[in-house]
Amino acid sequence: MVSKGLLRLASSVNRRRMKLLLGIALLAYAASVWGNFVNMRSLQENGELKLESKIEEIVEPLREKIRDLEKSFTQKYPPVKFLSEKDRKRILITGGAGFVGSHLTDKLMMDGHEVTVVDNFFTGRKRNVEHWIGHENFELINHDVVEPLYIEVDQIYHLASPASPPNYMYNPIKTLKTNTIGTLNMLGLAKRVGARLLLASTSEVYGDPEVHPQSEDYWGHVNPIGPRACYDEGKRVAETMCYAYMKQEGVEVRVARIFNTFGPRMHMNDGRVVSNFILQALQGEPLTVYGSGSQTRAFQFVSDLVNGLVALMNSNVSSPVNLGNPEEHTILEFAQLIKNLVGSGSEIQFLSEAQDDPQKRKPDIKKAKLMLGWEPVVPLEEGLNKAIHYFRKELEYQANNQYIPKPKPARVKKGRTHHS
Repeated sequence: MVSKGLLRLASSVNRRRMKLLLGIALLAYAASVWGNFVNMRSLQENGELKLESKIEEIVEPLREKIRDLEKSFTQKYPPVKFLSEKDRKRILITGGAGFVGSHLTDKLMMDGHEVTVVDNFFTGRKRNVEHWIGHENFELINHDVVEPLYIEVDQIYHLASPASPPNYMYNPIKTLKTNTIGTLNMLGLAKRVGARLLLASTSEVYGDPEVHPQSEDYWGHVNPIGPRACYDEGKRVAETMCYAYMKQEGVEVRVARIFNTFGPRMHMNDGRVVSNFILQALQGEPLTVYGSGSQTRAFQFVSDLVNGLVALMNSNVSSPVNLGNPEEHTILEFAQLIKNLVGSGSEIQFLSEAQDDPQKRKPDIKKAKLMLGWEPVVPLEEGLNKAIHYFRKELEYQANNQYIPKPKPARVKKGRTHHS
């Protein structure tokens, strides 16, 4: 009897212990679940933070691009004067993306006119006029003037032609076609629409002059079969065409004989004196002088030339007009001046003289002073400092794009061998 009671008591104790152990186990399980839940929550929060951070990394560049696009849509153009309909002209500039043409584009746009630039980008660059793209008064057409062009305009500035010796000698036939057929097409356009045409001629029509300084009534001294003839004679026949159209068809023409010009947007390796010397001085290379360096040149800053072109176009002067700076310097003096302005330690290296290189070049600008009220106003050193600053920036740009330009030597492109 006693043993049965003891067994019941033991059984009761075991049940309580089991219940207690079970309760403890349940509590432990609940604690474990809660811990896991808390850990998972923490991991989830960390994961969300990491995910948000990753999304932010991806989205930020997109935000930057959107901001850039917004800026491009709200592009700020240089200040443009407002002109009424009767004063605003529709102006065509052939070669308008080139060195001189782009500066002329800037002036005419800021004066409030509607400007159409035509260029085949042989030597011109879109970078020179890209700050006007999208403006309601501006249009850019990729076109070669050797092919006819049909548009409505009031004035035509015909500047299309390679102008530096290495460029116009590179393809002499193309140079001749641009200056003859291209001029013929522009004169035909001027005749059809009743526009006035200004031809950008050159001091090269005087060749290697025997008269000094050169006035507009000097006929010149040109080698018609030399390496420079494609440009010299091309411009001479272009002048002839202009006056034939004026006499026969009544087309209003203006002819500017442009002397050496320099400034920003020149090609760094176009082979001209200014660009060669500045590039060589900046790169610490020898300044190459062809011949003895006693040849003389007169250099004008591009803004002076542009003012002269506009003044001539809007004048009543139909005969040729010299536009240049009468301040004459020898090539050697010029090399020394650029070397000093750059602060370069470059040496001056003398090479053999280039064929048909003019010995003297200085404009007589009495006619421009008297009939246009025009003369250069930018001092030589001031203009050179602007050009040097531009070239420095260009070199930085080229270095970032892994291209270092080299000056072009004054050489003639080799043609086929002919046997007499």
